[in-house]
Amino acid sequence: MRCLTLLTLAVLGTAGAHANPASENFTYEADRFADIQVLRYQVPGFEQLSLQQKKLAYYLTQAGLAGRDIFWDQKYRNNLVIRKTLEAVLQSYQGERSGAEWDAFVVYAKQVFFANGIHHHYASNKILPKFPEPYLAKLLAQSDAKLLPLEGKSVAAFARELTPILFDPTIAAKTTNLDDGVDHVAASANNFYRDVTAEEVDAFYKDLAQKSGNPRLSYGLNSQLAKIDGKIVERVWKIGGMYGPAIERIVGWLEKAATVAETETQRRSIEHLIRHYRTGDIAEFDEHCIAWVTDTTPTIDFVNGFIETYVDAVGKKGSFESVVSMRDVEATKRIAAISDQAQWFEDNSPIQSGHKKANVTGISAKVITVIGEVGDAAPSTPIGINLPNAEWIREQHGSKSVSLGNIIEAYNVVSSKSPATEEFAASPEIAARLKKWGALASDLHTDMHEVIGHASGQLNPGVAPVDQTLKNYAGTLEEARADLVALYFSLDPKLVEIGVMPSLDVGKAEYDKYITNGLLTQLFRVQPGHNLEEAHMRNRQLVAAWAFEKGKADNVIERFTRDGKTFFRVNDYEKLRVLFGQLLREIQRIKSEGDFEAGKNLVENYGVKVDQTLLAEVHRRYAPLNIAPFMGFIQPKLVPVKKDGDIVDVKIEYPTDFLGQMLEYGREHSFLPVIN
Repeated sequence: MRCLTLLTLAVLGTAGAHANPASENFTYEADRFADIQVLRYQVPGFEQLSLQQKKLAYYLTQAGLAGRDIFWDQKYRNNLVIRKTLEAVLQSYQGERSGAEWDAFVVYAKQVFFANGIHHHYASNKILPKFPEPYLAKLLAQSDAKLLPLEGKSVAAFARELTPILFDPTIAAKTTNLDDGVDHVAASANNFYRDVTAEEVDAFYKDLAQKSGNPRLSYGLNSQLAKIDGKIVERVWKIGGMYGPAIERIVGWLEKAATVAETETQRRSIEHLIRHYRTGDIAEFDEHCIAWVTDTTPTIDFVNGFIETYVDAVGKKGSFESVVSMRDVEATKRIAAISDQAQWFEDNSPIQSGHKKANVTGISAKVITVIGEVGDAAPSTPIGINLPNAEWIREQHGSKSVSLGNIIEAYNVVSSKSPATEEFAASPEIAARLKKWGALASDLHTDMHEVIGHASGQLNPGVAPVDQTLKNYAGTLEEARADLVALYFSLDPKLVEIGVMPSLDVGKAEYDKYITNGLLTQLFRVQPGHNLEEAHMRNRQLVAAWAFEKGKADNVIERFTRDGKTFFRVNDYEKLRVLFGQLLREIQRIKSEGDFEAGKNLVENYGVKVDQTLLAEVHRRYAPLNIAPFMGFIQPKLVPVKKDGDIVDVKIEYPTDFLGQMLEYGREHSFLPVIN
């Protein structure tokens, strides 16, 4: 589970960001196109690592890059064909490389690279080119045919075949379709399923779990479910199976990483992951997760595998991702102070006593410095991660919660220049509080969301995992639950007592920010005429809209206009906290009992539909601010220094060209055929 950037963190200014002095001469902004700003981030302290640690980081980042193709193919079956086509044109087109049509093509290519495919990285909708259809044929005709993925077709025939895939909005309209009343599997364009329905998927995995004798395994996490010759089969992602060529490369780098592991437990976790990739056995992945979650001492840590299930509308299939990191020792003190009190937070939660954990087990928390990200974690990255996702492992062995310190720092440095605070804050007093405490409020929200929120609560005995009970609403409800834990305790004196915030003004800043974002500013990320698609955005509106409605009698949150502009102001912070507690109690009940209908009603009634008049207003107000609604990153590059064939050092470089890095990845880290 992960926490994505709040819109307020990215564009509703959080001045007071704690950039370290070493960052002062570093240029964070790298590129800007469409609705995206591309940033860079630093990796302070990398040079001070030991050679063993540097080699471990290098091998793990290479293992991640080896799997980059997988996520592209997972999002849509034609993505690799499209990407290789874009790469071929960018590298070999002999026509005029200027003018409106060429510029529109380059922007489209950047959008596709940023999204790991032709569907928007956040909204899930298909990205449509802004250049005319005939221009595509011209581009292909004047590019090197040897670089194009023609698969035996003529260039002209290939252009005719590709044109509707790119330009027709009805073909593969959404990579993940969560709309009510549709078959969420059949209506989604992702490549997790082929020619099967949601009903068939549900029946297949229920039957598999019943026959296996081990229903707690995450069945389907690492496979495509397809109907072939009328029979439903799993195409497992493993060596010798689907994605085999890329997984072989991943394993090769993991085998090198195992030789320089920092601890015996870390080595064992890597070896379990290797066996999982070799055999496809989910039990081996669980053993990897257990070893990984209990190994809390290494400086270098990593996530690699089929992890998050947000792209799958029914929440079963894991998207490939890789995150390699190092511990930020000083910053970890804040998040550790929170994790040390995990049992207190559980005991004092407003949820029902039967839904609380009697013994909160094994929560480890730290702030990490990211070294490299790939797949579902890049270029758009989370700011917080809590893993593993398997509920039984979390209950029996605990979880790791991390805050991505240098990523948040980069966001904060850029956000501190934003004029959005003054534009959307309901009063000068609130604006001043956000400027003073906004960055700390965001950090604490992420910490509480990941460390306490995702680790709290438990299922009732006999209740199936949430992907089976809450289905397509599971992701939104889980993120809402974790947010509500963070919000409820953000106004608790306990956080002042343990020294992680100086006063309750920080909590008030979080409430101001969350309500404004959930009801207003996050609409900047939604195109006119659309509703909310992404689980985190649905969760934020659900929480804010529910609190707004339930607090109307007491005017807890006030909606008003000033100079023709809409604002939301919190009038009673304590009553709002009570409302947050009530909603937390209900969502935990829904999860604990597997109450699908109640969960569906919450999400559909509060988290999906958008006030189109308000959406249009938000876009008008943001237009003169010149702010991109989405941000992501160019990745640092680790370069081994060799002597007599041995690595004697690893240097870190900070590329500045986003498109250049994407083309380099295509040349050096592409191992899958275009058709899987």
